[in-house]
Amino acid sequence: MEDLPRTFLRPVPIEDLLNGVTRAAVDLIDGADCADVLLISKTSGYRSLAATRRFAIEVDGVQEQFREGPCVDAAADGDAVVRCDDLQDDPRWPRFAKGAVAVGVHAMMSFQLYTQDKRKGALNVFGLTSGVFDAKDQAVGAMLATHAATALIAHDRERQFQSALSSRDAIGQAKGMIMERFAVDATRAFELLKKLSQDTNTPLVDIAAGLVARGPDPKS
Repeated sequence: MEDLPRTFLRPVPIEDLLNGVTRAAVDLIDGADCADVLLISKTSGYRSLAATRRFAIEVDGVQEQFREGPCVDAAADGDAVVRCDDLQDDPRWPRFAKGAVAVGVHAMMSFQLYTQDKRKGALNVFGLTSGVFDAKDQAVGAMLATHAATALIAHDRERQFQSALSSRDAIGQAKGMIMERFAVDATRAFELLKKLSQDTNTPLVDIAAGLVARGPDPKS
């Protein structure tokens, strides 16, 4: 647990951070045979990350197929922790439970990571034996989920920041090209970009990127 926060002190790929969290879940939680992170979004669908064993991805696939399961509930705007001690004797997700047991999973804990930007996520801990998790295991999982959530949110913000910088640079270059080509000031150049964006129903940054890609050709 002490080692995990140190990973934030230096640049580390998000995949490595999440792998550290899921490995720690298996090491620190008694009865945990596997762990992974499942992200859910309308654009990317269901994505399994940092699975410590292959069967976690299969179980995530069952949740995606039936749109039910502990992770789906945890990732929604509901309980921060969803725990199931025996999937064979739990009526909450009948179709998912049958598929998960067929893979060999009998117990699960899912911890909500975040619900933002139309994306949801959960840290999943899987047990191949029923009744293996207790309150202590749940507390450890919640702490690990906090680390994973912090890493994901920081990663998203960095990506958004870099995207914003790229957009600003493209718009700035396009404005400069328009100013030079039509002998107008920066304000007028930006107004022309906005008008073109509105007339063509195209995002402003895409208009700018297109102009920059074509280059300073007077005929373009």
